[in-house]
Amino acid sequence: MSNNYPGLLNPNPERVLSIPLKKSDPVDLYRPLRDLVARKYSESDAQKVESVLETLNKCRSDMVEQGDLSLPMQRDCLIHYFKCLCMVEPLFTAISSDSDSDPIVFVWYDAFNSEHENGVSSQRNSIQLEKASVLFNLGAVCSQIGASCDRTTPLGRHLAMDAFNAAAKFFFKLWKVFAKDVSATLDLTLLFAEWLHCVFSAQASELKLQQQLDNNNNHDVGPALQQQLHDNNNAAVASSALQQHLIAVSFKSVSKHYQRAYDLILGDSAAHKHVCSFDETWITHLHQKKKFFRLEARQRRSSILPKSQRPKTFSLLQSCPLDHDAVSVTQKLARGICSSAEQWRAKQQPIYLDLLLSKYSPFKIKDGGKLVANPWDMPPPYTTNFAIPPSSSSSHIMAFPLKKCEPLYLYEPLRNYFVLKYSESEANRVEGLFKMVDKLRSEMQRNDLSLPVRRDCLILYLKCLCMIEPLFPMTTSPNPPIFVWYNAFNPQQDSSQHNIHFEKASVLFNLGALSTQVALSCDFTTIQGHRLANDALNDASHWFLKLSLEAEKASATIDLSVNCAKMLREIVSAQIADLDWNFPHSCSVRSSLPVTLLYQRAYDHLSTFGPLAENLVPSSMRQYLEWKMKTCHVETAPIDVTEQFLSGYSMAQFLLPKRCLPPCLDLLSEVGPIMIKDGNLVTHFRN
Repeated sequence: MSNNYPGLLNPNPERVLSIPLKKSDPVDLYRPLRDLVARKYSESDAQKVESVLETLNKCRSDMVEQGDLSLPMQRDCLIHYFKCLCMVEPLFTAISSDSDSDPIVFVWYDAFNSEHENGVSSQRNSIQLEKASVLFNLGAVCSQIGASCDRTTPLGRHLAMDAFNAAAKFFFKLWKVFAKDVSATLDLTLLFAEWLHCVFSAQASELKLQQQLDNNNNHDVGPALQQQLHDNNNAAVASSALQQHLIAVSFKSVSKHYQRAYDLILGDSAAHKHVCSFDETWITHLHQKKKFFRLEARQRRSSILPKSQRPKTFSLLQSCPLDHDAVSVTQKLARGICSSAEQWRAKQQPIYLDLLLSKYSPFKIKDGGKLVANPWDMPPPYTTNFAIPPSSSSSHIMAFPLKKCEPLYLYEPLRNYFVLKYSESEANRVEGLFKMVDKLRSEMQRNDLSLPVRRDCLILYLKCLCMIEPLFPMTTSPNPPIFVWYNAFNPQQDSSQHNIHFEKASVLFNLGALSTQVALSCDFTTIQGHRLANDALNDASHWFLKLSLEAEKASATIDLSVNCAKMLREIVSAQIADLDWNFPHSCSVRSSLPVTLLYQRAYDHLSTFGPLAENLVPSSMRQYLEWKMKTCHVETAPIDVTEQFLSGYSMAQFLLPKRCLPPCLDLLSEVGPIMIKDGNLVTHFRN
């Protein structure tokens, strides 16, 4: 096979496999579950969780009926329903032992049986079949999204790759977790779940390989690697060798997935017969793919480099989200948000921050402990009435000030640059994004914003910055934007740069500082306040970690230095441990280091600033750390009925990891703030 990846050699290069969704019979969930809560707990408790039960019931009804829902909307509905299911799961344990409750029975049909006959019923009041079937349908709808993408374009190919990868991750979860405890139709067996995982992993890997081959034809290895090869005396040889290595590794990976998928289905007569009855060409398709990629992988085996000869930027190249030679404006902006997703998506989801404060989380905790689940098809913002006082007298928390900046009108320079570099029509396609960027930057400078609203604004602005990052630096622009920010600890100092990383670093600092202010404002007399403070501090830790990485690309005031970011993160880590030991119910995981040692480690970071530390770091910070190297006491708090639902919500966040929810697929959602529609970027921004 040549680098042109010709269709005559690769069998069926245009064909991809996708699977139908499982069908189910309708069932009413609201009435029996609400009656159970009212009977087992109280009527007031039932009222607290009534919204979740209503949304649960609506989600299932919409999921079963589907109607004219688009594929992205079906995905949104299924994700929402899965989270609701996890929230109410404890009720199914209770209802099974309640003789007064009406039984709840779920009936599901095999996805590969077009007649929808011989459905399987769940055990009485068991939720396992329901969760497994929903996870199956999430994988199925992602496979259909991937198959529906225009894979002749770089953006369409990337969306398809993300969709097939997501499908593979859902079926991996089904295989490893959910299918084990389910006695159901053949499509939910362990073998079928593993087989589908391999099929969609193979298709995603094949699309990635096609992208690599296209990049290879264009002699494009990416800016990071180009710099490394520039310093190499044998740059041309090294570049060619590395490209061939990457291609050989990809052929090996694709071959492995297709081989495993073919062996699995051929090794089980019942599964083989089942697939053939659905579409007998599937087996032939897999056989041809397996044979072709195995041969190519063998021929290219000698091109795989020893580990000692692979560059350090190898992993960066592997994860490159889109073609380097992208010409589509929409593709460039989508590449920005995908490549920077790790910056604005925390590794540990701050569920209490979102449940209590964010206007972009459909699940809310209202005053009085009432849980609200907004409908899955209702776009943000969502109302919240949880109030945070402007300050608190807590001795456990030290909050950091926010950075201030000079106003900047971004819309005009961004749009003019697009007209200059591309065309008036191309600028019109993304004009909504430019307006959103400009409005968000203006909004984040307002002094009258509450902490929750400011946090939402900063996060959305950071996402937009990630989208426009590929456009910087605007070297050909007659009026490039100049960002001016002041030192948070010494406002007399400022820095001005045309550097998108400087702007991002400043926003990251403010997100971290704002989270410490949220923690300071929490009511520590309540269990909810403890948990919110813990979430806020973990959120701050995430932002300061990302700041330490972004600060390497932005030389500015001392508060944006790598050392300062690390010191602030050490202080936050010590405060998290302090909070855990003083209020053990606020978090289930404690630090392995004594609290005093964590404060000591933060204090030691002051020495990295040298003799100028007194001028660079506020004296109050040094005094705080010296005072905090002390002991603490333990308090406890009761648990109410909503705790079970919140525990289930946390489990849903764990069961739906980020790899199952790639940001590019969110750009297809009709309820998100930014959407790709007809090749254009459409914004749904409302105050």
